[in-house]
Amino acid sequence: MSSERFETCEEEFKNVYDDLKTAVEERLPRVSGEERKRIIRDVERGMEDASVVLQEMESELRKAPSPYKSQMISRVRNYHKDVDQLSRDLRKVNSSFSGRDEFSGTSRSSALDQMETTQRAKLLQGTQALQRGSESIARSQRIAAETDEIAVDTISELGTQRESLLRTKDRLVETDQQLSKSRRILNSMARRIMTNKMILVVVILVELGILGGVVYWKFFSENSKPTPTPHTVTTTHT
Repeated sequence: MSSERFETCEEEFKNVYDDLKTAVEERLPRVSGEERKRIIRDVERGMEDASVVLQEMESELRKAPSPYKSQMISRVRNYHKDVDQLSRDLRKVNSSFSGRDEFSGTSRSSALDQMETTQRAKLLQGTQALQRGSESIARSQRIAAETDEIAVDTISELGTQRESLLRTKDRLVETDQQLSKSRRILNSMARRIMTNKMILVVVILVELGILGGVVYWKFFSENSKPTPTPHTVTTTHT
C-alpha cells in the first residue's frame, strides 16, 4: 500500500513509543532521586528520536501514491497526538513528584529538580513547536503538490477538450461543404425543372396552334367552296 521506508519508520516509531509509554506510566512513578532523573532524560531523548522518525515518515508521504496518501497522513497525525499526550503525562508525573519532594522536606533538592524539570519541559515544548512547524510545512508542501497535480490534470483535460473542439470544427466545415454542394445540385435541378416546364408549355402552345390552324382550315375551306346549282331539264311535248 505505502512505501517500504514508511512502514519501517512506522514500526520503529511504535517500538519507541511503547518503550516511552511504559517508562512514563509504569517505571517513573516507582522510582525517585537520580533514577527518576535518568528515566526522565531517557524519555526526553526517546521523544526526540520519535520526532525524528515522524519527520522521516512525513517526508515519505510526498512519495506515496495519491489513493493511500490521506490514510497515511491521518496515521502520522495520530502519532503526533500520541507524542503530545505522552509529553503532558510526563509533565504531570514530574509535577506530582515535585509536590511529594516538597512535602517530605527535601525542599532544596526538589527545587533543583523542579528547575531542571521546567527547563526540560521548556526544551520539550520547543521541540514540539518545531515539530508542529515541520508538520505545517509538510502540509503546505502536500497542498502545493496536490495543487500541481490538479493543475496538470486540468491542463490535460483542456487539451483533450481543445482536440475535441477542433475535430468538431473540422466536421462542421465538412458538413458546410456538403451542404453547399447539395445546394448547388438542388439549384441545378430546379433550373432543369423550370427549363423542362417552359419547353413543355411551348410544346403545348405549338400543338394548340397547330390544332387551331387545322380546325380553322378545315372549317373555312369547306364554307368557301361554291354550292352546285341544279340543271333545268326542258322536255318537248309532241
